[in-house]
Amino acid sequence: MTDAMPVAANGEPLRLVAVVVTYNRLAKLKETIARLLESPAGELAAVVVVDNASTDGTGDWLEGLRDPRLDVQRSAENRGGAGGFESGMRRAMEHHAPDWLVVMDDDGRPAPGGMAAFHALPSHQEPAQAWDGVAAAVYFPQGGICEMNRPSRNPFWHGREFLRTLFGGGRSGFHVQPADYQGPGMQVDVTSFVGFFISAEAVQRIGYPDPDLFIYGDDGLYTLGLTKSGGRIGFEPSVRFEHDLSTFQPKAGEEAAQRGRFMPLWKVYYYHRNLLLLYRMAAGWLFWPALLVVLPKWISKVRLHPGDRRAFMRLLIRAMSDGLRRRSRVSHQDILALADQAKG
Repeated sequence: MTDAMPVAANGEPLRLVAVVVTYNRLAKLKETIARLLESPAGELAAVVVVDNASTDGTGDWLEGLRDPRLDVQRSAENRGGAGGFESGMRRAMEHHAPDWLVVMDDDGRPAPGGMAAFHALPSHQEPAQAWDGVAAAVYFPQGGICEMNRPSRNPFWHGREFLRTLFGGGRSGFHVQPADYQGPGMQVDVTSFVGFFISAEAVQRIGYPDPDLFIYGDDGLYTLGLTKSGGRIGFEPSVRFEHDLSTFQPKAGEEAAQRGRFMPLWKVYYYHRNLLLLYRMAAGWLFWPALLVVLPKWISKVRLHPGDRRAFMRLLIRAMSDGLRRRSRVSHQDILALADQAKG
């Protein structure tokens, strides 16, 4: 652990509030809520649950819970993960007086003792050296590092990571290394919304995630924006989370060619548009030459969508157009309609 996290200004234990966003994954949500409520109130003061208009009985189950720490917010429509985190974090800040927030999806949860480990991080006497955010070490429930939740350093800001990525490192070039999970902790630039702790002071300074992003990249843009604003995010291996992705693992016998497909197809739009926004923030003036490498790879994905190639290309072109124009305020219904029209 590093000398990192400041205590509350009044000298009391930090008041930590969790934000969980859910949509039609009731079984996963039940496990996450149970794990969170295992922590005593001194470790976790409240849990804000944002139900993104689920249709699988989630709303009825949540209404039947009586724990006083639970604050359930039901959205009238599915606003995606981005909209859910924006409204949940806003609710937590405005109604629960947190010192820190911790955010997660419904299939992400602290490992046993994870909240205690966060509170055990040592404080630092010099505020300039304190973390504004903490990224947990995220593992699969069965063990092993969860690849999609590896924090990273922006390779366009750090020479070592840039060279490692440039010369064949790929994702491993700029993400924290497996050995870092056994280390004392380190500063990172970007992390996911599974086990991300952020101080209330930082939220007050930079605001909330962009709800118009819907899905994909909202966490990367938000955390990179925090770093770009001068905030400091620490990767702390002692703070462990689990991400139960079993429902998304390829089914037995599934052909390798099918594993990179976007299902449903409308996700093509958000994935590529939001990545353009993230790449632009990360790369600065190198964004334009980087596109010469990125765009051919994106276009080549059309081969993974036999029967939907025209639809894929229309969604990708629209994503590229909106991303290059930095246009995020787009109706989800319009994107669904575009996907349906393109199939026709």
